[in-house]
Amino acid sequence: MIRTINVKTTTRTEFVDITSRVQALVEESGVQNGTCIIYVPHTTAGVTINEGADPSVVKDIQAMLSRLVPRSSGYLHAEGNSDAHIKASIAGSSQTLIIEGGRLVLGTWQAVFFCEFDGARNRRVTVKITADQT
Repeated sequence: MIRTINVKTTTRTEFVDITSRVQALVEESGVQNGTCIIYVPHTTAGVTINEGADPSVVKDIQAMLSRLVPRSSGYLHAEGNSDAHIKASIAGSSQTLIIEGGRLVLGTWQAVFFCEFDGARNRRVTVKITADQT
């Protein structure tokens, strides 16, 4: 099963918790045990798994990425969003999760975040859910 999650971001850099939306797709699929691939088909956005309980963790990640990859640093790319491309490369464009008992296997504090680095935009996240072969 392949489905799309639409994400509307409102700021240039934003992490959107999509865990419940991905879990809802797992439930809709009926897959009890298998794999869930989450893929972001954008060059200035990504997806990561990290702590979802304390919002200061996401703020810390965003702040550090901004320090490591400043918005303006003499980049050659003419569109003015080279930092977003670099940050998306650091975050990565996909994550793979195990499904067990119809639930995403995540640690106690983990959440799935869509990472926007060039917003505000309307974005897509592609989710592929595959059942284990028995």
